[in-house]
Amino acid sequence: MRSFNFFGRLCTAFHDYPSLSKIIVVSTLSSGSLIAYSEANTNNGNRGRVAHADAVASKKKKVVVLGTGWAAMTFLKNLNNCIYEVEVVSPRNFFLFTPLLPSVTCGKVEARSIVEPIRNIIRKKHFDVRYREAECTKIDPANNKIYCRATANTNSKRREEFAIDYDYLIIAVGAQVNTFNTPGVEGNCHFLKEIDDAQKIRRNVIDAFEKASLPNLTEEERKKILHFVVVGGGPTGVEFAAELHDFVNEDVVKLYPMVQNFVKITVLEATDHILNMFDKRITKFAEHKFGRDNIEVKLGSMVTKVTENEICTKAKGSDKTTSMPYGMVLWSTGIGPRPIVKDFMKQIGQGNRRALATDEWLRVEGVGNVYALGDCATINQRKVMEDITEIFKKADADNSGTLTLKEFQDISNDICERYPQMQLYLKSKPVRNIFDRPSQVKGKASKESIELRIEEFKSALSEVDTQLKNLPATAQVANQQGAYLAKCFNRMEECEINPEGPTRIRGTGRHRFRPFRYRHLGQFAPLGGEQTAAQLPGDWVSIGHSSQWLWYSIYASKQVSWRTRALVVSDWIRRFIFGRDTSGI
Repeated sequence: MRSFNFFGRLCTAFHDYPSLSKIIVVSTLSSGSLIAYSEANTNNGNRGRVAHADAVASKKKKVVVLGTGWAAMTFLKNLNNCIYEVEVVSPRNFFLFTPLLPSVTCGKVEARSIVEPIRNIIRKKHFDVRYREAECTKIDPANNKIYCRATANTNSKRREEFAIDYDYLIIAVGAQVNTFNTPGVEGNCHFLKEIDDAQKIRRNVIDAFEKASLPNLTEEERKKILHFVVVGGGPTGVEFAAELHDFVNEDVVKLYPMVQNFVKITVLEATDHILNMFDKRITKFAEHKFGRDNIEVKLGSMVTKVTENEICTKAKGSDKTTSMPYGMVLWSTGIGPRPIVKDFMKQIGQGNRRALATDEWLRVEGVGNVYALGDCATINQRKVMEDITEIFKKADADNSGTLTLKEFQDISNDICERYPQMQLYLKSKPVRNIFDRPSQVKGKASKESIELRIEEFKSALSEVDTQLKNLPATAQVANQQGAYLAKCFNRMEECEINPEGPTRIRGTGRHRFRPFRYRHLGQFAPLGGEQTAAQLPGDWVSIGHSSQWLWYSIYASKQVSWRTRALVVSDWIRRFIFGRDTSGI
């Protein structure tokens, strides 16, 4: 009875003082233990904050966020300024940890383990954040409105439509699969962008083995059913092929021994190598490993058509088309803009681009209060040669019409911050070498005494813009962009008074914020057999089992909550002990 009273008082205390419920719950199961970390919001504190928020609502700027992917989630988690009223609009009411999607396709990780409800994320904020489960159908930048259609099922035949006003709009809707208008792809291929895609692939993989195990099938029919084709040799396609190969060798041999010899995996890549965005050492190792694992890799092979039973390809530099039967095709060849982004791009004169163009502060070009980040956008980095005359004038402090080494060094930090390609260029060619003009040096004259005219300055920096590179469409980029933009919004008022950005090359004063800079932290390519290729900063490449454990550690640490972290780790442990789940559910 005393024990009951104790737990009763404890529950009452947690109910009355929710802050006490930020605890570690340890539940002993068999001879082991499961540790989960629970965070609860303080409802009592929220009541006071909500009342205060209502009193100052008229003064708040309204920020509308489209999407619940990496960029949007990171922005919401890092935004902590109470001067904003935030509204999130997305047809997907959860955040998806996309790097683990290939693991879901073959039962290595459960689908529920890599999703976190968006309301779990926003309820921890100390200011007003609302979520609407709806799809944005139109953006009206002229009137600062978006038009939405509810996606939740209702009794009425027509879905509810509504409009939302905004002061700032953040577009983070991601991208969709690019089919390059290849006939038959939409109706006959699988994609791997959403959790539903991974679950559908998982069911089809299991169904293929069950179907091939039926009696009265010929060998050719079994070979067709169990021929898995992956179109695209990028990280997603390669990882799926590796996961499928491990599934066949670790689980199918036990569960479907009669059909294991009919399985065939083919990877079709239009370029000369798979994983061509990785170091050549990784590319070479991956191709050799796939060869040893009997995964057929066809390089320079372009898909021309996909029918219900066959996939047609054409070799690079040849007009001859060949076809082969298949059981399932995964299309993983790149991304393209979503319809809402395409429509918006046409409105603002960017209809001929493949993604929304933004400046270095992630603002959509031509629309000052709209930001775009993640896969739906690309930074249109300004070229040095477009501003070379203004750079020269800004550096020429004494207005002499010539530029000395000291004058250029005085402004070089601001130039490198404004134009990242300049920083890369100066790593290979130091500032002093730019002023290396033998024709001007007489005897032992130093470079400090050399003065460059505008024509010589242009000639010295003529190749600087060759260092420009587009950022990859990865979760790492979107994550950093979301964190950067949240930092800008947190400091909006402060930096309005005291700008912290570089000197304005065109105009006077300084930019309000420092421009976004992407910091590459490395990338992984799981290759199956508990081996992973890792390419980390500093040209450091690691391939093998040690990199696989590094992959496990980093992906576990990058989970957005302790709940998903515990679920993912438990899924990995379960797979090691019991094998993959082959129920197809």
